[in-house]
Amino acid sequence: MNWKRFLSIPVFSAFLLLGFVYYVAVFVFIENWLGLQSSAGSLNALIFTFLASLCLFSFLVCVLTDPGGVPPAYVPDFEASEATDQALMKSGAQPRQCAQCSAYKPPRAHHCRSCRRCILRMDHHCMWINNCVGHRNYKAFVVLVFYAAMSSLYSAILCGVMTVGLFLTLGTLLGWHIFLISHNMTTIERYDAIRAAWLARKSGQSYRHPFDVGVYKNITLILGPNMLKWLCPTAVSHIKDGINFPTTRDNS
Repeated sequence: MNWKRFLSIPVFSAFLLLGFVYYVAVFVFIENWLGLQSSAGSLNALIFTFLASLCLFSFLVCVLTDPGGVPPAYVPDFEASEATDQALMKSGAQPRQCAQCSAYKPPRAHHCRSCRRCILRMDHHCMWINNCVGHRNYKAFVVLVFYAAMSSLYSAILCGVMTVGLFLTLGTLLGWHIFLISHNMTTIERYDAIRAAWLARKSGQSYRHPFDVGVYKNITLILGPNMLKWLCPTAVSHIKDGINFPTTRDNS
C-alpha cells in the first residue's frame, strides 16, 4: 500500500467535500428539519451515515490499491500471437512494446505518464484518488462512484438544490462506467472502438469490441460471479493476472 498517495491536494479536497456534505446534511438539514433526537431524524442520519461510510471505505480502497503493473519478467507468447485473427490484431489485443518502459506490455495495458509505468487494463489516471484506475482497482472505483452517487442523491433529497449538481455529475459518471462494464471496455478502449467502428463502416464491415463476451459475463468479469459481493470493493478474488482476457474469438 502506498500511503503517500494521500499527500495530494485533490485527495485532500475529496475528503473535505465528503466531510462538508455529511456535516451539512446531518447537522444542519436533518437537525433543523426533523431533529436528530426524533425517530425520523435518527433514521435518516443513520442511513446517510451508512452510505457516507461505504463511500469513504471505497475511496480508501481506490487510493491504496495498486492498479496492477506489468510483471518485470513478462514476455508475450509470440506463437499464440501469430495465430490471432485480423480483428484482434487491429483492436490492440496483440502484445506491444512500450517505448517509455522499453519492455513488452500485454493486451489492454497502457503507459501512464503520471505513474511512469504501464498499467494492466488501464482505464484512466484519476487525480481525485491520486492513482491509476486499472485492473486491480477498477471494481473499487466503480463501487465508489455508485456509493458517491447514492450518497449525493440522498443528500439532494435532504438538502434540495445544493447537491443536485453533484448528483448529476456522479450519476453521469456512474452511467458511463455501467455502459463500459456492460461492453467490457475501458475508457481508452471506448475511444479506440469509435474510430475502429468508423473505419469498419467505411469498408462495409461491422465492428465488435473483441473483449465483449456478452453483457452478463462482462459484468461478472468486473464485479465477480457472486451478486451479493458486487458492491463490496474488496471482493476481488475473481480477478485474474490482468494479462490474459477472454475474447469473442474464444466463444466462437
